[in-house]
Amino acid sequence: MSTSNGQWYPPEWPDRIRALTRGELHPVSPRRAATVLLLRDGAGGPAVHMLRRRASMAFAGGAYAYPGGSVDPRDERGDVPWAGPPPAEWARSLGVDAASARAIVCAAVRETFEEAGVLLAGPTPGTVVADTTGPEWEAERAALVSRELSFADFLVRRGLLLRSDLLGGWARWITPEFEPRRYDTWFFVAALPEGQRTRNASTEADRTVWIRPADAADGFDRGELLMMPPTISTLRELRPYESAAAALAAARDRDLTPVLARARLDGEEIVLSWPGHDEFTRRVAGKPSGPSEADR
Repeated sequence: MSTSNGQWYPPEWPDRIRALTRGELHPVSPRRAATVLLLRDGAGGPAVHMLRRRASMAFAGGAYAYPGGSVDPRDERGDVPWAGPPPAEWARSLGVDAASARAIVCAAVRETFEEAGVLLAGPTPGTVVADTTGPEWEAERAALVSRELSFADFLVRRGLLLRSDLLGGWARWITPEFEPRRYDTWFFVAALPEGQRTRNASTEADRTVWIRPADAADGFDRGELLMMPPTISTLRELRPYESAAAALAAARDRDLTPVLARARLDGEEIVLSWPGHDEFTRRVAGKPSGPSEADR
């Protein structure tokens, strides 16, 4: 890991990068995923809801992130109760087909409920549920997490519509090809619905915080908060906005071209870069100190 900031940099990356450049490591296909930058307004501007992944997690343990996760194949179901821009419209902005767009948006809303207890859905196209606490809500949330219940069936059971208009597409990042766990992740912004409260509902997190994007970025720069490049990048991009509504409005003009890291060898030195994001460029000198970890 860098000593000058909190950039997540696993020790096995250099060996895996060398194996990839030698053709000994074959990239796995990334899984589609969605994550949500949940915002709420405050006196000093909007704060974002973040969780810290447990140190025991195989992927990005100890790093701060947003609620999110992989797409459930059932998220593509055409019977998901829906309000707001239709999947075909989302497909154009997300750069995918309509079925995939439905799944990605559905995953964003579902994962936010599963990991933060916040539900971007309502009984009518212009309303949002005001309270998602209580034993019945918790039982259904747990059934969603265990995949015993699909999100479509959950919404039908509750008489709710997914509010796709409450989301704004913000960014798209793909896990580097040398990682054993890869995700093609769409980042969204959303405002915390009035009356609802976040809670740490995720088994993958040991703490949650509401923090101003500038303060979180400063914590990263001081090496106090560990983050992956997509997380710190999106935090920096949120700093100019004085309200959640302003960030949502800006989402309409966001470029969702995917960001994918590139790795190359310059002699014995590894050069790792993320196109368009120079601050994350890393140069790792020297030969590998141990056996290749490409197949571990």
